[in-house]
Amino acid sequence: MNIEVSNVANLPTKHGDFLIQSFKEGIKEHLVIFTKDLDTLIKKVPTVRIHSECLTGDAIGSIKCDCQAQLNYALDFISANGGMVIYLRQEGRNIGLLNKVNAYSLQDKGFDTVEANHQLGFASDQRTYEVVDFIFDYYKIDKIKLMTNNPAKLNGIKVEIINRVPVQVGETSQNKDYLKIKKEKMDHLF
Repeated sequence: MNIEVSNVANLPTKHGDFLIQSFKEGIKEHLVIFTKDLDTLIKKVPTVRIHSECLTGDAIGSIKCDCQAQLNYALDFISANGGMVIYLRQEGRNIGLLNKVNAYSLQDKGFDTVEANHQLGFASDQRTYEVVDFIFDYYKIDKIKLMTNNPAKLNGIKVEIINRVPVQVGETSQNKDYLKIKKEKMDHLF
C-alpha cells in the first residue's frame, strides 16, 4: 500500500482542541483527528471512531441520515475521553458523490438506501478498511475500543476490539426509515 503521510498540526474545533494528520491513498485523502494524549492512550487502549465521509450530512447538514450527529457525538466523546476519529473519504458507502445523489433520486421514488444502491449496480456497502489497518500500524495501535453500530466495522479491521462503544444519536422523522433499513437490512446494532 503506497500511502503518503502529512505532518501533524493543531486543530482547534468547537468540540475541543485536537491534533490532525492526513493519510493520502491514491486520490483519497483520509484524516485522523486525535487528542494530544494519544501516546498515553495507546498503552491504555484508545477509543476510536471510524467515520466515513458524508458531505451532505457532515458539511451541509442533511437530516436524511444520522451521519453529522454521529460525527459530532464522536468528536465530543473523543474530546472528553481521549482517542481518535479516523475520517475516511468513502462518500456514500464508497459509491462516490455522483452515485450517492443518484441513489437519493431513487430514494425519492420509493427505494430504500440499500435498494437504491442495488439499482445502481452497487453492493449495499462498498466500504473497505485496509487504510484503517495501515493507520493503526502507523500509530502502533493493536487494541481499541471502537465507537460503532456497524458490525461490518467490527469484522473489517485487524486490530483487537476490546469493547464496542455504541453511537446513539436519536431518530428523527426525517431519518427514521433510513435507520430502520440500517437495522433490518445491514444488521446495525441499535
